Amino acid sequence: MNLWQQYLRPQNLFEAMQAFQSAPKPLAPIAGGTDLLLDLEQGRHSPVHTLIDITEVKEMRALEIRDDLLFIGAGIPINRVVLDPLTAQHAQALVEAGNLIAGPQVRNIATLGGNVAHALPAADGTIALLAMDAQAEIASPSGTSRVPFKELFLGPGKSSLKHGEELLVGFYLPLQKPNQASCFKRIMRPQGVALPILNCAVWIERNGNQVNDIRIAVGPGGGTPFRATEAENVLRGNTFDAESLNNALESLLAQAQFRTSARRASADYRQHIVDGLFRDVLNTAWLRAE
Repeated sequence: MNLWQQYLRPQNLFEAMQAFQSAPKPLAPIAGGTDLLLDLEQGRHSPVHTLIDITEVKEMRALEIRDDLLFIGAGIPINRVVLDPLTAQHAQALVEAGNLIAGPQVRNIATLGGNVAHALPAADGTIALLAMDAQAEIASPSGTSRVPFKELFLGPGKSSLKHGEELLVGFYLPLQKPNQASCFKRIMRPQGVALPILNCAVWIERNGNQVNDIRIAVGPGGGTPFRATEAENVLRGNTFDAESLNNALESLLAQAQFRTSARRASADYRQHIVDGLFRDVLNTAWLRAE
């Protein structure tokens, strides 16, 4: 049984959007396909008539500085994101997250856009991008637009992208400046399983012993990728010390809505282990920003 009836391979964004408008439906874009093909084979995805292969869309393959922002194309394989000097310089948390996604063979094929578009609240790339204050570029028949990264998510596995009409083109991240740094870590079972029990990303800017600005993302802290804004408010503008750290953790625990997953961990267990993970990631980012 064929999993699809028609296969298109546009070379640029204009051709891709033309295919979205004119190709027989139902349709689906495919890049790495590490999730989509399995879902189609195992019946977890509705039938598809047309697959639109976006691996050659040049606008989605760029990784470069644009107008004082770092642009990362959604069609770039995870390993390219991990190994590029620009991401190492400006988005260390994203590099660390990418290194923990599945195994090397999968990372050579799977894309950052696919990791995000799957809309899972603890996806490693998603949590890192959330802490990095990313913006998403989206293409539609009317053109391209940028939206705050958080707006891509409606619920577990539910993206705000209009299926068959909109395409995730890439991400814009602020460039890292002096006294700024980021970090990503997670708690997991053996690497062969490659699924996070809990993950955390922090971006921080310091001035001596004071926290100038900070962003904290934790997954899964709710039905969508979670920003610990209350903990950020506790730390922002204050001295980085044991008391402020304890207060921030209390605020995080009060705001987060940890969920129980039969295959990973209970909500109680996640609430217990977030203490050590949060302190570890925050301390590492703080030292890097010195």
